[in-house]
Amino acid sequence: MPIRWTSWATDWPPLAAVLLGAAESSGAVLATVGNLYGYGAVDGPMTEDTPLARNTVKGAVRAKMWQDAEALHRAGRIRATEVRGSDYVGPGAESVLGERVVPRVLAGRGVQVLGDPDTTHSWTYTLAAARLLVAVGSDERAWGRPWHVPSNPPRTQREAVADLARAAGLPPVPVSRIPGPVLALLGLVNPTVRAVRETAYQLERPFVMDSAAAERTFGLAPTPWQEVLTAVVEAHRGPQPG
Repeated sequence: MPIRWTSWATDWPPLAAVLLGAAESSGAVLATVGNLYGYGAVDGPMTEDTPLARNTVKGAVRAKMWQDAEALHRAGRIRATEVRGSDYVGPGAESVLGERVVPRVLAGRGVQVLGDPDTTHSWTYTLAAARLLVAVGSDERAWGRPWHVPSNPPRTQREAVADLARAAGLPPVPVSRIPGPVLALLGLVNPTVRAVRETAYQLERPFVMDSAAAERTFGLAPTPWQEVLTAVVEAHRGPQPG
């Protein structure tokens, strides 16, 4: 059962401890998929050297998971590495460019997005994360540090929605932001909305990831943005007749 977004603080720590124990007892490389929450709100592009100055509960959870693994790696008890992506995009991905957005674009309906629709944001393709995970799990150069998934140049939410429409062969749709007071009211009755508000800073200011280190070290390039969007559109449309 997937861990609910609203229960990270209680569900992730014991699972992470089990993974560390399994890695130590088996000798297997622990290669995990993470995100950028641990960096907190930062100025400028995030690199793997950006301090883990988390400013949210979820950020603290993700940061400690890596710091615990890193400590055991340095002690020689396990071999560990982590790949980190920004908001994941791809077939089946739970994303701000996922179920709330794509069906509306395909239906020609306007989209309301979380945060500022015109601030730059990095997006990470799920299959690119999988490719990097395979690479770091079997390459000694990767162990003992995190790596950012090769990702395309940042796009604003407004640009990304327009790109989705174009990939679907459709005209652009109106894009607006969900008003703050509406989110506040929804948060009173919906725990998921309350959890979203905790990380809203990621969509209110530039949230940009630098993935040059992984691209250079492992010879991987970001999947072309058009290819990513086409995969998302085709997954939502399903098999076509003929």
